Amino acid sequence: MLGLGGKKRKKRREPKFDSHPEELLDLRLGPKDRTHAYARTEPTYDEDEDEDDEPPVKKRRGRKAAPEPEEEEEEEVEEEEEEEMEDEEEEEAPPPRRKRASRSGSSRRAQKKKKARRKSSRRWDPVGFFALGRMIRFGVIAGVWAIIALSAFIAYEWTKLPPMSALEIAPRPPSVTLVGMDGTVLATRGDGSASKIDLKHVPAYLPQAFIAIEDQRFRSHFGIDPIGLARAAYKNTVAGTVVEGGSTITQQLAKNLFLTPERSLERKVQEAILALWLEAKFSKDEILELYLNRVYFGSGAYGVQAAAQRYFGKPASYVTLNEAAILAGLVKAPSRLAPTRDSEAAEARGQVVLAAMADQKFISEKDATRAMMVPAAIAAPRMDGAAGYVADWVVDQLAELIGKIDKDVIVDTTIDPILQAEAEQAIVSGLNESGAKLGVSQAALVSLDPGGAVRALVGGKSYAQSQYNRAVLARRQPGSSFKPFVYLTAVEAGLTPETLVQDAPVRVKNWQPENFDKRYRGTVTLTEALATSLNSVAVRLTLDVGAANVVKTAQRMGITSPLQANASIALGTSEVTPLELAAAYAPFANGGQGVIPYVVRRVRTAEGGKVLYERRGSGLGQVANPRNLAMMNQMMSETLRIGTARKAELPGWPAAGKTGTSQDYRDAWFIGYTAQLVTAVWLGNDNNSPTKKASGSGLPVDIWSRYMTAAHRGIPVAGLPGLFGPQDAPARNEMWAGAQPHDMPTPLRAPIDFLKRLFGG
Repeated sequence: MLGLGGKKRKKRREPKFDSHPEELLDLRLGPKDRTHAYARTEPTYDEDEDEDDEPPVKKRRGRKAAPEPEEEEEEEVEEEEEEEMEDEEEEEAPPPRRKRASRSGSSRRAQKKKKARRKSSRRWDPVGFFALGRMIRFGVIAGVWAIIALSAFIAYEWTKLPPMSALEIAPRPPSVTLVGMDGTVLATRGDGSASKIDLKHVPAYLPQAFIAIEDQRFRSHFGIDPIGLARAAYKNTVAGTVVEGGSTITQQLAKNLFLTPERSLERKVQEAILALWLEAKFSKDEILELYLNRVYFGSGAYGVQAAAQRYFGKPASYVTLNEAAILAGLVKAPSRLAPTRDSEAAEARGQVVLAAMADQKFISEKDATRAMMVPAAIAAPRMDGAAGYVADWVVDQLAELIGKIDKDVIVDTTIDPILQAEAEQAIVSGLNESGAKLGVSQAALVSLDPGGAVRALVGGKSYAQSQYNRAVLARRQPGSSFKPFVYLTAVEAGLTPETLVQDAPVRVKNWQPENFDKRYRGTVTLTEALATSLNSVAVRLTLDVGAANVVKTAQRMGITSPLQANASIALGTSEVTPLELAAAYAPFANGGQGVIPYVVRRVRTAEGGKVLYERRGSGLGQVANPRNLAMMNQMMSETLRIGTARKAELPGWPAAGKTGTSQDYRDAWFIGYTAQLVTAVWLGNDNNSPTKKASGSGLPVDIWSRYMTAAHRGIPVAGLPGLFGPQDAPARNEMWAGAQPHDMPTPLRAPIDFLKRLFGG
């Protein structure tokens, strides 16, 4: 047997007493006499125990304690123990252990740590397992509730739609024909002259171009493209804005046919529902054909047939591959990408479509490259001229006037075709003669009668080059042409044309406005201050009456754009449009009646002539006291006689008005009026860059004079309130009919003569 340390333990020899076996009882070994190995397993005795006491017998596990044996039994036990010891001696010793290579203490410790980590990694973590289970359970429950909520929302939106059996595919978009006040056709809008296309009669690459750029999985999805929606959501999230839409061709068709153009979650859900209905009701080819005949391509062209005619002057069945790509690219932004507006942008977008077609194997790379090398030939624009601006403005109003247009209609306008032509000619001639020299690229003119009816409107130099309607849409600083509202507020506060005011430096915090010529005239009358457009006086008046009151006056007269109530409002720093500024001057011409400018007199169906809308007399009512306006007319008439608009020429007609020039010569204005017409002229640049010192007293006055001279030719002279012409104007002026002599204002000639003697001229 092996002892501790792997050494072989010596045999234990017990003494034998053959002759006296009973003596063995006294020689039984105690714990101290046994070897160390055995001593570890033997019970220890108390040191106080007597030597004569017998040690307790070790009990074997699982056996009951035996009663105290008698002598005979003790002998048998001793014999059994002796035999057991002999058997131990006869057992073979185990083979010696293999000697291990010695290791350092640190190696052994590292090995133990490694084993411990391996065991801990294999150890099962019940807490994490149950936490993961709870998370999965929560996710499943949340997902179920989300599906229930979404289903309920979709069901709710479904109930808000009309019955599917009642939905019908409307016929082609109607055409709109605009006629002047004399019955002359001014322009047409819509695709009334364009027939619908049949997929069988157009080149295969035409519909393929739309599929490639608008809906790559059109042939495989069920009306909604989950992959496309996920891709669009990812790209929009990364970009932080909407850079890609996820609508399929079917969804776009549903929107065009049945829904409004608003952007909302509710409309998107309805669009999806209708897309599913369309997919169930029509085949893929039928949906694609409906789409190509309904989608908007800009410039009033609905449907690919009308667009091909509008941009390329040919039917859709004859468009080239490059032209088809350009048409498909227009759908994303028809107004911005229209070839007639920006041919380079349209070509670039067309190349994107060609690349997409090649990528999806609709065409080969060679065909795409060849098509890119052949630019499309853009057709000459239709000969609407400046009337195109009027037509676009009218079409924008029709939905509000008559609702959804489902029939061809004729719109009777207030436009005088002769005056429209004169206005266009005056703008074009003026810019051609002086535009380059003055650094002016654009102009706008709007002319309306004192009741608010628009007689002529020109939104830019060339409608063919730019369809942006500056007369209606462009908000620009009016400069000094805003001053009449300041002076009217002062007159309403008690001032008169003869009131003396100070033309001297004035400071408002860190701002010190200056006069145009940087000179100050000292004491002047209110009339001279307005006629010569003295900035310091206008600012002083604004401070006296209050900027807020000036804003209220301007809004009462007809200004609708936001105005800032501060001292600089006196110099026209808040932006307005030419149309609203002309309308706000109308009360000066008509005796105080506020007007709402309008261009549509009546709308009727092309078949049967049923009247769908007719203009009824409406306006803002009396917005100013006629007596105060008479004084304003007396002061503003001096603008044309000795003031900033003295170059204006309108022989025989009492007229008044005001020029305006914005900061850094960015805008130049003149708004002048007679009892017949109120006309506003604006000049400037679309990018708001400064001109070469173009002022309101220059080219705007020239254009106004050309137009107004032609517009008043052959018309009996009529006087303005407070200003009477050579004829008996008051008898024809309803505003002053029945007035007493003391109510009739008298022209201010004496103060003006005095000022002429004082200052010269």
